[in-house]
Amino acid sequence: MPTEKEPQGKPEAGEEKKVKRRTLLKALAGVPVLGVFAFEFWKKQSYEQGRKKKIMQELGLTNQQAPVVLKRTTGSKGEVLRIGIIGFGSRANAHANGLGFIHPEDEKSRKKNGTLDDWLAQDNLNVAITGICDVFDLHAERGLETARNKFGPGGGSGIDLPVKRYLHYQDMLADKDIDAVMIATPDFHHARMAIDAARAKKHIYLEKSVAMTEKDLNDLYTAVKENGVTFQLGHQITHSTVFQQAQEIIDKNILGKITLIETTTNRNTAHGAWIRHLDADGRPKPGSEKTIDWDQWLDGTPPVPFSIDRYYNWTKWFAYDMGMIGQLFTHEYDAVNQLLHIGIPKSAIASGGIYYWKDNREIPDILQCVWEYPDKDLTLMYSASLASSHNRGRVFMGHDASMELGNTLKVTVDYDSTRFKKAIDKGIIETDRPMIFSTAGTGKVDAVTSATEQYYASRGLINTRINGRNVDLTYLHIKEWIDCIRDGNTPRANIDRAYEEGITCIMANKAYQEKRRVEWDPVNKKIV
Repeated sequence: MPTEKEPQGKPEAGEEKKVKRRTLLKALAGVPVLGVFAFEFWKKQSYEQGRKKKIMQELGLTNQQAPVVLKRTTGSKGEVLRIGIIGFGSRANAHANGLGFIHPEDEKSRKKNGTLDDWLAQDNLNVAITGICDVFDLHAERGLETARNKFGPGGGSGIDLPVKRYLHYQDMLADKDIDAVMIATPDFHHARMAIDAARAKKHIYLEKSVAMTEKDLNDLYTAVKENGVTFQLGHQITHSTVFQQAQEIIDKNILGKITLIETTTNRNTAHGAWIRHLDADGRPKPGSEKTIDWDQWLDGTPPVPFSIDRYYNWTKWFAYDMGMIGQLFTHEYDAVNQLLHIGIPKSAIASGGIYYWKDNREIPDILQCVWEYPDKDLTLMYSASLASSHNRGRVFMGHDASMELGNTLKVTVDYDSTRFKKAIDKGIIETDRPMIFSTAGTGKVDAVTSATEQYYASRGLINTRINGRNVDLTYLHIKEWIDCIRDGNTPRANIDRAYEEGITCIMANKAYQEKRRVEWDPVNKKIV
């Protein structure tokens, strides 16, 4: 009879590792050359996993999970929110999509490019678009067609309410059948429309920038506060996976004392420089005095003859906008302020000029702005170009580490860090590559282990995913506004954050136009 084998006990931890190593070597024995390389790769991966674990434990990020979308019960049909949209251009089209409405042409294009299912996976917000106001007949008609399309998330809204076009926004605000408005007109209309909306007790979703003057901004702040409406400024970065993880990194003081923040914008196309009045064949886009109410569009700005150039490219003139400050820096400031709550700076300077786009514009195509926060020991910088697409980031520079935040999040330890000196000396942390990175696609924070991961993250090749699906940030931002209207809560981009952003932008715009250093007078609420 065969001798019965004695039961084997569990090997010791060290012995178990040796067994695994012998097993791996046996498996690789048949391919001697590749086997050596594979074994070295295995050793490196094992080392990297151990290093990664130590880093995450050191930073207190071991248990960090991906943010999730929390569903909310939208209530009965009696709680339908009736929304009017003022200005139905491309941005308002995105707003309508966020609300759960889509134009039939966009429905077809989304189906073709594979994004329709992601849009259909949005929650049904139980809202209806019941009003469209635009000075351009073509845009107004597209808005009406979008609002009347019953195809949408959850089988469509199932709400059968009429959709009306308003020729003047004041008529929409006077209509008791409108509960809330979304304002996506050119910037110089924003403050006045929002002030009137607040006084009419309509909830407000306002695109940036918020206002062009201190007076308008002060009036808007007062109107929102006095009338108790829910206000949301159109910045959605706070809902991204990497932003929420950046917030934890800031809260855990991983960067150390932050004294300098550099934000940037680089674009190098005619469209990026706001030359948008021509189609792909170089012909003027639709629009004429017969289809556009030009006097209403000008709204008290200096009278000029009708111009299709001004209508589409209004960002080129100071009468209608603050250029890169109002259009692009606003996003940068919101990201910084939502993370650090820096508020209004003490002073601002700005310089630049029209160095590349020698057309009829007034706004600069090269711009540098610096805001000082002496009470916070902090400087905020903005550097922008409309004549180069060289990639630059949004960087928070701390004593112990720097964080670059965009589609990806990267934290790189400073060579002379005090906090991480021992880990650097032991070789646990390397200062020539990021210590931490996160991508919007994976939905989790991790320690860097390979150049491949860094490459795919830096190229933006991984989609933002929450709860296992692609989620649109504008939808999340609108959903927050809708939920806050119903629950009586305060959204993240509220009137206080909007006021801080507005003053910061107006300071830089004034500094550039007047070629001087300006300061904020918090007592009299004015720029001096």
